[in-house]
Amino acid sequence: MVPADRLLGFAVAAFVLIVIPGPSVLFVISRGIALGRRAALATVVGNTAGAFTQVMLVAFGLGAIVERSVLAYNAIKLVGAGYLLYLGVQAFRHRREHTERVAESAPRDMRRIVRDGYLVGVANPKAIVFFAAILPQFTDPATGHLPLQMLVLGLVFAAIAFVSDGTWGLAAGTTGSWLARSPRRIEKLRGAGGVVMIGLGVRVLATGRAE
Repeated sequence: MVPADRLLGFAVAAFVLIVIPGPSVLFVISRGIALGRRAALATVVGNTAGAFTQVMLVAFGLGAIVERSVLAYNAIKLVGAGYLLYLGVQAFRHRREHTERVAESAPRDMRRIVRDGYLVGVANPKAIVFFAAILPQFTDPATGHLPLQMLVLGLVFAAIAFVSDGTWGLAAGTTGSWLARSPRRIEKLRGAGGVVMIGLGVRVLATGRAE
């Protein structure tokens, strides 16, 4: 198992990284404002699952490949950016849909919302590089079972991320529910959410990596 001091050290490092709003948080906020608290939490569930999938990939060797390969890094970056751009364009195109129609369809679309959050989380190239560089530093080779230690650390990261991102999502969903009482306001919110996602996609595309 992971020594207690290393587990605590990783929790602190993860907390510092997570509480600083990044693309994942902004994505959750945009979903919360446009679709409400339930959709925001579903997005957080998907995004957290995507991040933990990255941890599993790192634990079983793929993280080292991504960390060393510019081609692999860029491939993941393009997939993530492309999906964000697609979601942004779709949100902007359908911003004029009636508020009640979206409210009625949201419960049936929870799986799709979770899937969107998962794909954004699992295709975050910066996160997998972070896991590949940071996770091994907090393991203890002397105790063995390094993949298991990385998975434990990943669970700690996922728990912190879920609480932090969930708080952002609930706050955004509450604000969105209040603003959504006006169809004109919700139209503007959906359009703004689409623009935010498009901006995130462009930001991911423009993000480089240290050689």
